[in-house]
Amino acid sequence: MNAPIADTLSSKAKRPRFLPRLLPRAGAFLKLAASGAVAALAFPPAHLVFVLPFAFLMLMRAIDGARDMRQAAWAGFAFGLGLHTAGLYWLTNAILIRASEFWWFVPLAAPGCAVILAPFAAVPAALSRLAPSGWRRGALFAGVWTLCDMGRAFLFSGFTWNPLGSDWAFHGFLGDVMIQLAAWIGVDGLTLLTVLLAVLMPLGRREALLGVAVLFLWGVVGAWRFETVASGVKADERVSPIVVLAQGNVAEKEKIDRADVRTVFERYLRLTSEGVNAAVAEAASAQGPARPVVYVWPETAFPGVLEEEPVARSMIARAATGAAAGMIGSLRQASDGHWRNSVIALDDSGAVKGAYDKARLVPFGEYQPAFIPLQIVPGGGMTPGPGPVTWRLPGLAPVGPLVCYEVIFSGHVVDRRHRPDWIVNVTNDAWYGDSAGPRQHLAAVRMRAVEEGLPVARAANTGVSIVYDARGHDMGRLEWGREGVLVRALPPALPPPFFARFGQEIPLVLCVLTIVVAVLGRRFLPISR
Repeated sequence: MNAPIADTLSSKAKRPRFLPRLLPRAGAFLKLAASGAVAALAFPPAHLVFVLPFAFLMLMRAIDGARDMRQAAWAGFAFGLGLHTAGLYWLTNAILIRASEFWWFVPLAAPGCAVILAPFAAVPAALSRLAPSGWRRGALFAGVWTLCDMGRAFLFSGFTWNPLGSDWAFHGFLGDVMIQLAAWIGVDGLTLLTVLLAVLMPLGRREALLGVAVLFLWGVVGAWRFETVASGVKADERVSPIVVLAQGNVAEKEKIDRADVRTVFERYLRLTSEGVNAAVAEAASAQGPARPVVYVWPETAFPGVLEEEPVARSMIARAATGAAAGMIGSLRQASDGHWRNSVIALDDSGAVKGAYDKARLVPFGEYQPAFIPLQIVPGGGMTPGPGPVTWRLPGLAPVGPLVCYEVIFSGHVVDRRHRPDWIVNVTNDAWYGDSAGPRQHLAAVRMRAVEEGLPVARAANTGVSIVYDARGHDMGRLEWGREGVLVRALPPALPPPFFARFGQEIPLVLCVLTIVVAVLGRRFLPISR
């Protein structure tokens, strides 16, 4: 136990009467919030995972020194407040775009969301007091932390942003190796393992050495899977397409003002024509079965309602001559009169062959929770669609469409009854500027590729547009802030990984087992601290 922190949290010095008696002293609260902010450095794109043991050490010492569960909960709340305020700082960029209307909300965006999310750190901090200090308390904390993290899927329309398991999605080969365990245990299983290492390694030399051994074994297993996992297309499967990802790089202010929608439309026509011509030439020169070509425009890239614009669809089809199909982000108005954020599938003639409506809406961005007294969502918000589907378009391998934010929901991105051969994700991260936000979003996309064993083609308005293979390996990208087109032959799908077959039940069972071992530790393990 760290005596200064324990003394700070357990001090019985007189406080002003207007402060709650259970509130920790301001200095200790701020130190824990700062520790949480340091932990946020492990999030993409920094990926400084080595800071986690130091940050969580401060929290665990505060929990050990707390008088009771309620004071431990305050310690967890402070840590969570710092973690999510720092991790979501980029939300401010979206408010700045409409600063003339919501200038007063600029300093509140990230802290306001953090206040909502901080209780998910307070609960494990409080419940960990049910186990004795040492490895058992740390294990109980890690199990409950991960369960609470998974529970964020049920917050409003869901907000599972920045699970600590995504910290391992480093750019390049190291990330390829470290994320492979997600094929078995999902990103939430990686979160459980990450928090276990962070809280147990500082306990002593033995625990630190054990943690290093676990990390080494983790890397070995990941490298083995990455290099040896079976790939290839079954004889009865369709040939994977060549995808053409158009990145128009349209500023969000320009999209909102709709000052020159014709120029934007013509830009996407030009990019589509360039990309499809290159893809058709590549398909013609390739050996083996002819690959179909499919073009993809980002979320709301079409500056209108595509279903209601037959002339525009005809122009798109002419620009995409040689392509089998196209998938275009557009608003649509459903039969009930409500607006949907959608992706529209077109055939080679420009006829509409499918419409997928975004099922998970962004809280405070696309829909407004009822408890918010002021109208902050433009137009009153949108209506969600029914959930994942698999499109079977003429000439194309089955595909699962996803719109933007909903790709972050581990275990809920494909129709498991009709598994697709690949995933297409259309998005617009221009709201958040050239910040950590779009990179954190990208890490989620990569984790879904590994979990589902499916390649992912992602078209982003301002970047990053990218193709991942079914191992989460980067096959090519268009970086942030560039206008251009990415043409890639889509790699094949893998057989369904363990996680793809059983989903969130896997990390759920692992969390329960961790909690049971922590609570009844002496009955299972002959060690104690």
